[in-house]
Amino acid sequence: MISASILTYDNDLVTPRQQNQVEKEQQRRRLRVHLQTHGFKLYFSTGGDKRGTYWPHFSLELGTGFISTAWMELLKHFKKKLVLVFITALFLFLVFTVKTPSTYNSIPKPSGPQSACSMRISEQTITPLNNTKHLLVSAYMDQRVKDFDIRIIGIFRRDSIQPLHCFFCCTGYLSKTTPATILQHPDNFGFPFVTTDVMCQIPQNCNATRVTLLTTPDKESPSTDQWLPIRNKDTVGQKEENMQFDFTVCISNLFGDYNNVLQFAQTLEMYKLLGVNRVVIYNTSCGLELNRLLQSYSDEGFVEMVPWPIDKHLNPSRGWLHSEHGGDVHYFGQLTTLNECIYRSMERSRYVLLNDIDEIIMPYQHDDLMSLMNTLRNQHPNAGVFLIENHIFPKKHFEPSGRFHLPQWNGVPGINILEHIYRADPARNIYHPHKMIVRPRMVEWTSVHEVIKNFGERYKVPLDVCRIIHVRVALQGSLTLEQLNVDKRLWDFQEKLIPNVDKVLKRVGMLNLT
Repeated sequence: MISASILTYDNDLVTPRQQNQVEKEQQRRRLRVHLQTHGFKLYFSTGGDKRGTYWPHFSLELGTGFISTAWMELLKHFKKKLVLVFITALFLFLVFTVKTPSTYNSIPKPSGPQSACSMRISEQTITPLNNTKHLLVSAYMDQRVKDFDIRIIGIFRRDSIQPLHCFFCCTGYLSKTTPATILQHPDNFGFPFVTTDVMCQIPQNCNATRVTLLTTPDKESPSTDQWLPIRNKDTVGQKEENMQFDFTVCISNLFGDYNNVLQFAQTLEMYKLLGVNRVVIYNTSCGLELNRLLQSYSDEGFVEMVPWPIDKHLNPSRGWLHSEHGGDVHYFGQLTTLNECIYRSMERSRYVLLNDIDEIIMPYQHDDLMSLMNTLRNQHPNAGVFLIENHIFPKKHFEPSGRFHLPQWNGVPGINILEHIYRADPARNIYHPHKMIVRPRMVEWTSVHEVIKNFGERYKVPLDVCRIIHVRVALQGSLTLEQLNVDKRLWDFQEKLIPNVDKVLKRVGMLNLT
């Protein structure tokens, strides 16, 4: 009998006492592999301990047939057989000395932060917050307010405010929770739900990528909660002049069957001529033709359509005052979308225009918005909010010559703004609304007609410099044509405006070519 044994183990793991236990373990777990090759018998067994350390044991035995073989035959074949045995032993040695993954429960769990974050990232623009009556919209990095890093924009029920805790996904692990500060916006107009900001502080040494809110501070993993991605992480240190866009228009809400196609096409093409780069629209619903037009603009990259299914979560009001119009939230969540659009644009746009879908912020002494803003910024370098007065052009009064009653636009739904040149002076003895051009980084909260909280000055732009062209139903219906002002500012752009409108209407199959 010739025998050879190989015993391998980790010296840092095995003690003499454990080695004795291994011998007993080998008896219980022996795995026999019998190979017979030209008189050789090879036995193999495995051993291990409870910590998952394994080693092989080999026993090589020569059979009697081999002993009776002539020495010359032995010498002739010994070299070949020795090589074969060596290769076989080496193969088994390499296979079984690789440590097998262990599933024993006795292996201690790693201490410290958890190693991975849940992958339940919300892909919705409105996300219900578990165990509450609240809705979350988006999360942004915002370190302009002392002691805070993250601003979560949401819609909260005012009578159900409860303590919340910020929970972060850091790079590769979950953070401890930090207390949340809940800030309701002051404009709620009597509705039970209000735009709300939740302010969070990121824990030390956490490179936060996602955030959610918890109702208790001790939850280890939000298995059913959905994460919000944290946006605007590159805003810090970014210069305004290096941003992607100069001007973004924020149009708060589309809802119902609104289908004013012609006026909307004219308004968007007018904004292109004035230097606007992007229009953001929060869309709950609209008419079929308008939806087709919006999709065309979205495909070319000029319009960013943000789905806004507020009616799937609340009973949104079609009016601005709860006592008159009822519902859960003001104008389909208009205040929330205006604020969300400012933060959405903070990293990419120098200026944001806050106005309705049928309004045009029109410079009267400059050819475009950039020339206007360069002048205003030179005069008022610390201003971050520029208030523009709203002027209504009643749609019931038409320009008498009919020169812009164009046949190719017959059959297109909506108002032809080139036909309306009569402007009403505002009734300044009552509240008169403005709309705004803002520098988004200097705004914290906004309402519809004024900014609530900002970091710079506000400037009311003179009427002869800039005003809003708003073609709509008259608010002062008693005014006669003689009491209105003739204002043909839109006609200054008609040579470029008309063919551009024709082009987009043709693209969506709505231009009348007969």
